[in-house]
Amino acid sequence: MRNFGTRCRRRDFLRTAGRAIVGAGLSGTAIGSAAVRFGQANSTRTASRLSLVRGDDRRQIIFESLRLIEDDVRAAVGRKKRILIKPNMSVDKNPLAVTHVDAVRAVVDFLRPRFETPIVVAESGVLNTADGFRNNGYPALEKDYGIKVVDLNAAPVSETWYVADKDRIPRAVRIHSAFLDPDACVISLAPMKTHDTVLVTLALKNVLMAAPVNDYRRSDKGLLHGATKSVDDVMHYNLFHLAERGLWPDVAVIDGFESMEGDGPAWGTPLATRLALASRDPLAADIAATTIMGFDPGRILYLMAMAEAGMGEGDLGRIRVVGAPLAECRFKFKAHKEMAKIYKLT
Repeated sequence: MRNFGTRCRRRDFLRTAGRAIVGAGLSGTAIGSAAVRFGQANSTRTASRLSLVRGDDRRQIIFESLRLIEDDVRAAVGRKKRILIKPNMSVDKNPLAVTHVDAVRAVVDFLRPRFETPIVVAESGVLNTADGFRNNGYPALEKDYGIKVVDLNAAPVSETWYVADKDRIPRAVRIHSAFLDPDACVISLAPMKTHDTVLVTLALKNVLMAAPVNDYRRSDKGLLHGATKSVDDVMHYNLFHLAERGLWPDVAVIDGFESMEGDGPAWGTPLATRLALASRDPLAADIAATTIMGFDPGRILYLMAMAEAGMGEGDLGRIRVVGAPLAECRFKFKAHKEMAKIYKLT
């Protein structure tokens, strides 16, 4: 059971961080959109299912993680008109910091025989996304599978939302419309990594931080950061706020074949975890992955706020794991050095 003091601090944080936005009447303006994205997950919250697979072949274990929850993936795709696979292209010149192209191949290998739905691989990176694609073998996907690989930053189509900046002042932020398309099944394909602001970066953050536009003239992504790193950095509130408005992946796939520990999300060191996770409940996937990494998800404010808001399952004991036993897949990741100090981790 989570500590009462922790719950109080979390609620105080959300009230404080959101005061400017709530006062300006900018919060919760798209609850209907949110219901489209995670309303069905709420209705089945007691039965959130997560696949966990171990093995020595990245492509095989990611494929198997989806096969184990095939019915859930079919329900997520449903009658959607397109499938958007969202990889992570954090630092284009460091392969460990990006989603490996074989992870994308595994997802497409699973989808292609089962769905006629058009597939696009799309990303909005903090640096040059096109360079990231080229440096990491993504152009071959177009030739091998006949799918599109798209740099969303190159020609952004967006709508304006609001976040709290480092001074807790409402600021307009451009959000890529591709991640909000009700006709798209968004699959977040994220590496398992540590982070320098919110401790871990997994399936949810992979989509939430990609959504602000970086058109190579101006990047809106930095607006989500606080002035000084802390356990209640305003980024936690902004991630929660964007999710509450409806920015939410339909399926989470976490590539933990070779994870990143230490100074993530860009310059950490490899850890051979050799596993993959998948779920129709992205929050459940992130909760399980955080636990596997050896961190307490109850200390990560944006994850716990999402759980309390009913966006997904935040209680590990209520997540139905299929495949490998979670207890046999636990590690002790080194945190980013700044997070180790802030969270008092040894």
